[in-house]
Amino acid sequence: MDTTLRDGEQTQGVSFAPTEKVSLAQALLGRLNVDRIEVASAGVSMGEQEAVKQITSWAADNGYLDRVEVLGFVDLNRSVDWITEAGGKVINLLAKGSEKHCLTQLRQQPQQHIERIKQTIDYAHSRGIEVNVYFEDWSNGYQDKPEYVYQLTEALRMCDIGHFMLPDTLGVMSPTEVKAAISDMCSRFPELKFDFHPHNDYGLATANVIAAVEAGVTSIHCTINCLGERAGNASLAEVSVVLRDKLGLELNIDEKHIVDISQMVESFSGKFVACNAPILGTDVFTQTAGIHADGDKKGDLYVTKLSPERFARKRTYALGKLAGKASLENNLDALGIKLSHEDQKKVLEKVIELGDKKQLITTDDLPFIISDVLEASSEDRVSLVDCKMISSLVGLSTVELTVNVDGENQSTKGEGNGGYDAFTNALDKILENYDDLNRPHLVDYQVHIPKGGRTNALTEAAITWELDNGRKMTTRGVNSNQVFAAMQATLKVINTR
Repeated sequence: MDTTLRDGEQTQGVSFAPTEKVSLAQALLGRLNVDRIEVASAGVSMGEQEAVKQITSWAADNGYLDRVEVLGFVDLNRSVDWITEAGGKVINLLAKGSEKHCLTQLRQQPQQHIERIKQTIDYAHSRGIEVNVYFEDWSNGYQDKPEYVYQLTEALRMCDIGHFMLPDTLGVMSPTEVKAAISDMCSRFPELKFDFHPHNDYGLATANVIAAVEAGVTSIHCTINCLGERAGNASLAEVSVVLRDKLGLELNIDEKHIVDISQMVESFSGKFVACNAPILGTDVFTQTAGIHADGDKKGDLYVTKLSPERFARKRTYALGKLAGKASLENNLDALGIKLSHEDQKKVLEKVIELGDKKQLITTDDLPFIISDVLEASSEDRVSLVDCKMISSLVGLSTVELTVNVDGENQSTKGEGNGGYDAFTNALDKILENYDDLNRPHLVDYQVHIPKGGRTNALTEAAITWELDNGRKMTTRGVNSNQVFAAMQATLKVINTR
């Protein structure tokens, strides 16, 4: 049972608009194929009721109405009437699963609370509403005084309740505690259907789900992207995969839609999953180490049952200082590019060099890097040693330039209308001292940035020059700073003439 639209909305700063709630409900039931969804709390607002009306209307037209549930309270008729007016057919009645809550928060004796629960259930049934019951803070209630939980369950076992929901409301249980407590509940009341509603305060929600299922619960509550109060609820992505892979259970969840619905929730909630979040994170199907890429290329040695294809994703191989030959080859294959072994070696050296500088490199950057490397020469007469640049909104830009010419460092300063102009003016001053070195006439200057929208992306400067004999030549430089990329392209034309 997915409760993103109800319990997930208790995440700090998250409030779904009615149209968003309707869209998510349709996606959860129609695409992801969850068994049940909990969509709201009764009595919250008129906007909330309108959203539930739209959800139930759509659900009724598409055969999902019995799978749409609304949280209600032990308030006799108020919650039931609110749900009925919204077109709902199922109430999840929030009762106190802890004697401390009953005595302190409600200021009622257990028997008084039980009587009001029964009255609310009777009224719901009279309005044609099916009833499930939450035992709020059951985990603490069971640990503090299990006799109270037994008394509550015994009093309600004959009240035609569909699901008895056992929440670890504050996420305090361990798997051992969950298994012992739920095994006890299932053995004492074998005819009842128990749900488990975990929270993730200790980071144990998914592990607790395994324990709960092994102990006999029939339903698990979770949310998309772990949304929920404090540390959140159990992740639907993790829970569904674990139940399939580790416990061998048959589920209705369509895994192909786990990621796209996660992204939909990210967009609507403004809460984004971590890059390394299991199943969902942007990096979880990326191999970084070259040895892993090599193993995959030779025999899928680092491939597991948890494959990206299950979730309509692809495995990628990171390019950086840990990359190896196989990492590069896998990316070249993805681009359809063939290089000789010698050229691959040069490109890989450049990738590692950029990685050492903490430059993020993607597959889209590779064509730029390849062009840059394959145009390079090991016999360059002029190389950049250092360049300090100052630019302001008004006035000229200034450059302090040091280049190595024929093995000797030469330094000077230059000014110009922008950083690149200042660089070329400084460079020309140095080249004036060499009869056979000069900068040809610049014909065209283009800057290319790979797709992806990264502000630190590698930039390719492609400059076309007109040589003394009238022939045109284009050289390229690659750097995350486009001015330095242009500097590299400029030095290349000087060195290749």
